[in-house]
Amino acid sequence: MKKLFFSILIATSATLSANAQNPIKGNYGYLYCHMSDRGEYTAYAVSRDGYHYEDILNGNQIFDPEIHARIEGGTRDAYITRSWNGKGYIMVTTDMCVRKSHKWDNYGIDLLKSKDLINWTSVTVDFRKGMSNFSDAATATPPYKDWSTINRVWAPQIFWDPSYQWSNGSRGGYMIYFSMLNRPEEQYDRMYYCYANKDFTQLTTPRLLFDWGYATIDADINLLADGKYHMLIKKEGGHPGIYTAVSDHLTYGWGEPVEHDYVSFEGDKKCEGSSAFQLKGDKTWRVAYIQYSDNPKHYRICKADENLRNFHDPVDIQGVTGPQHGSFMRITKKEYKRLLELNEEQK
Repeated sequence: MKKLFFSILIATSATLSANAQNPIKGNYGYLYCHMSDRGEYTAYAVSRDGYHYEDILNGNQIFDPEIHARIEGGTRDAYITRSWNGKGYIMVTTDMCVRKSHKWDNYGIDLLKSKDLINWTSVTVDFRKGMSNFSDAATATPPYKDWSTINRVWAPQIFWDPSYQWSNGSRGGYMIYFSMLNRPEEQYDRMYYCYANKDFTQLTTPRLLFDWGYATIDADINLLADGKYHMLIKKEGGHPGIYTAVSDHLTYGWGEPVEHDYVSFEGDKKCEGSSAFQLKGDKTWRVAYIQYSDNPKHYRICKADENLRNFHDPVDIQGVTGPQHGSFMRITKKEYKRLLELNEEQK
């Protein structure tokens, strides 16, 4: 009986480890990495409890967006996670600056990596350049006939997939998923995905993730204890709002969203940019989002159960200057103190 139990345990562990998921490390605190509402740049704030934060560098830019956003000079919608081997950090941002362009269109994304959370290197992908951007261009089927008319590449996020196989037989890649729009060839924003190499410098050709017949943006995917992938996503078409969808597979099988808008407790206020995270030692979830129809805006954090359902008890984030669309990462005591040292150096 004991042998059977341990065989099941080993098999279950092997299955979970084979699933795609971002590395999680650290039980000391939380890093909120976000676009600032004061400008189109990336800012940091740290917290011990996930609700009350302290700005790093007074909420000013953690790096110069003009250096890393080579198309428009603005880094929006920052998503941060650990490198696949836990030895560094990677980030994706929307390369976009409405302040300069005066329009809600953009043309690419920025891939950034760092060894210390402070110093970053990057690659910018300008989708208007078409298939020359992509490492599999010789064999892939392009989603568009004309890339020069691209209108949006919005809110990219990252999911480490150890099972992805490259053409040379090696395994492991970062699934990058985002919404994209090319008005002459499609009627609304749809979710696409591609893969980045371990060095986080190259992308494969984008593929359609799903199409529900209306515009969707701001997807956030998490692997839950049930072994399924759960996605929070904003419906721009149909009845607008942030919904949830589920799949057994990361890159396909996404069924229609559950017709229960978790921000229903916010009434008719418009919300987007959801980001789910777990507090240390807690199997339930917290979901953050920007309530952008208010003036001033409210960045909210609500509770959810173990299955990312039953959303309740929304409160405003505390201590952050200009919170906006971003992401959360658990951090160690060493990382927490390293970031706070930036504040001391600024004094």
